Amino acid sequence: MFASRFTCRYYIMPTYATRAKIRKKGRRPMKKGLAILGSTGSIGKQTLEVVSAFPSSFRVVAIAAKDDAGEIISQIKTFRPELVSVSTEDVKNKIESAFAGQKLNIVVGVEGLIDVATHKDAHILLAAIPGSISLKAVLAGVKAGKDIALATKEVLVAAGDIFMKEVAAAKVKVFPIDSEHSAIAQCLIGEKTDKIKKIILTASGGPFLKTTKEKLEKMTAKDALGHPTWKMGPKITIDCATLMNKGFEVIEAHHLFNIGYEKIEVVIHPQSIIHSMIEFVDGSVKAQLGAPDMRVPIQLALFGMERNQNRWNRLDLLKAKSLTFEKPDTDRFPCLKFAYDAGAKKGIAPAVLNAANEVAVNLFLKGKIAFTEIAARIEKAVASHQFIESPTLEQIIEADRWAREFAESSPDFPKK
Repeated sequence: MFASRFTCRYYIMPTYATRAKIRKKGRRPMKKGLAILGSTGSIGKQTLEVVSAFPSSFRVVAIAAKDDAGEIISQIKTFRPELVSVSTEDVKNKIESAFAGQKLNIVVGVEGLIDVATHKDAHILLAAIPGSISLKAVLAGVKAGKDIALATKEVLVAAGDIFMKEVAAAKVKVFPIDSEHSAIAQCLIGEKTDKIKKIILTASGGPFLKTTKEKLEKMTAKDALGHPTWKMGPKITIDCATLMNKGFEVIEAHHLFNIGYEKIEVVIHPQSIIHSMIEFVDGSVKAQLGAPDMRVPIQLALFGMERNQNRWNRLDLLKAKSLTFEKPDTDRFPCLKFAYDAGAKKGIAPAVLNAANEVAVNLFLKGKIAFTEIAARIEKAVASHQFIESPTLEQIIEADRWAREFAESSPDFPKK
């Protein structure tokens, strides 16, 4: 375990001595119980692919999903979780009908998410529900002593200070699933954190990297969902198009690695091969490279940062041919600047930023607002909310509610 403040919150590497003792006694290592928040989303499905590839290492004990009844039914048949959480009673009834006569434990709503997050047999909780709806559940999982494999950005963006304090108090480990933060964690192994000059987060630039400011106003959701390198859900894909996703990752990196915003830099790297870098005080730069495949950082997180055989895509540098970098354009993509500003302001600002962004992205996906209006609504919401320097969880939840309502229905915005 690292000695620095931020890395000690992270993970304890499994010791070879422990595994050797198990082998010597002829006992198989116990399967790690896994609870998943967001099992039918992109990260959730890829997590289940990893579980299927290592059936002797993991057991899915609980899953939470929204309303894709067909996919949930398929996952229940395949993985046999002890507990299932869904969004509504209607979805619950559909699932129960598919398993008529069979005993199922299905729970509903936010309380259901908490039940999944605190399941008694779960050793690790994978948080992969986009938005702030899972905030209470993830915090409950931390308090219940579960290690966290974190893919949900909003937990750290909206309530990073509270989350990290709870992590420290519960002495649990946090394993980042974002390829960028996984890369940083890997680069820090064996390093002294006071020797960091800066963290360099790489960004693909999304589908609109070369699109002019004038043309951005005419871009549709279909255009924005065409990410050039990564396979992700719709919300995070739009966030990549606006660069808000990278802004969120800046805030996440601040909390996870306890480093000032002035030491976090974003560079555009369209090939998505270098997942992030660290520059040290002596001028040396460490980078983590790999194929753009989320199953690789997911696997690493589930195994507690221990490396295992790759069953997925591998990087072929000869095929890559070139690696290019450029500075992000915050004039065309102001959301990145908004995130830096909100993060530096601290307090309630990141929570308002996050909630307004979620609503604005949803409106854009529904075709109700233009692409450029996403940033406009976020900026207006953050500027209009009364600032709170040290918010409680209840105040964060209330700010989240206010920002959603403001971004959805403010009369200052024209109807499309």
